Amino acid sequence: MAKGITLPKQQGVGKRIGIVSTLWNKEVVDQLVNECKQALLDSEVANQDIILYEVPGAYELPRGAKQLMEKEHVDAVVCIGVLVKGQTMHFEYISEAVTQGIMTLNLTTDIPVTYGVLNCLSEDQVLSRKNHAYEWGLSAIHMSNL
Repeated sequence: MAKGITLPKQQGVGKRIGIVSTLWNKEVVDQLVNECKQALLDSEVANQDIILYEVPGAYELPRGAKQLMEKEHVDAVVCIGVLVKGQTMHFEYISEAVTQGIMTLNLTTDIPVTYGVLNCLSEDQVLSRKNHAYEWGLSAIHMSNL
């Protein structure tokens, strides 16, 4: 079974796409942002039409996405962050809150929000899953064209 998303090259022409990313786990998050941005550029979204916002942590992603939507008039948003399970329940609470916050934005606004949050049980899982961001960019373009 084939995995991934394939879109015609010019699907992003004229689109404005926002990326909201976290400062927490910045090294990996920056790699994810760059990969997502590359997908947008490869789909012919103009560099000046890729709007970048940073928020402190994953919990702030839905609010950052909402503010970006209100201020920047984008066609889609990608929320990018990394959560790694620790010794407490914090991971579960934050993961659930972020997921619900992003879903709420999808259901209550006319702007699609792509979920680009890695929820991992270990640092090893982060490293093995940090190649998904290209598809997040393609997903945002696809959803903006519906």
